[in-house]
Amino acid sequence: MGDRRVGQGEGTLSITGLGSCVAIVLYDEASHVGGLAHVLLPDRSFSKRDRRWLFVTEAVPALLDELEEAGAERTRLTARLVGGAAMFEDLAPQDRPNIGRRNVSAARRALARVGIPIVAEDVGGGFGRSIDFDLSNGRIVVSSQGKSRVEI
Repeated sequence: MGDRRVGQGEGTLSITGLGSCVAIVLYDEASHVGGLAHVLLPDRSFSKRDRRWLFVTEAVPALLDELEEAGAERTRLTARLVGGAAMFEDLAPQDRPNIGRRNVSAARRALARVGIPIVAEDVGGGFGRSIDFDLSNGRIVVSSQGKSRVEI
């Protein structure tokens, strides 16, 4: 949580236990360079912690920089979003959107700002998820307890 990974070619990047957090997964199919960020909060207004990977607004541009350093071309990148669940919906104030929805909205806005299209999502609901991201082909398998595995 609050971290990222970048890789190229063979291998799998994984995240276990996405709840209200969002995995932002970016992939350049031509170079087989991909990366993911496991973000906790939409922006710094939610926390004073000094770790940019915790925040959507800071993680997206930083992940783009790392992907380009690894050989990806920004114009070829596509995005997928996973997570953003309402894990404790009945405990949240009813007058505000839950943090999962806020994370997903922030991710959509951040990606739109940098011109990266979102090609697939598995977001929302009231359950956690885990993902396996295959760098050789860009496929993501999403697993959730009590749910069928989904490929996006």
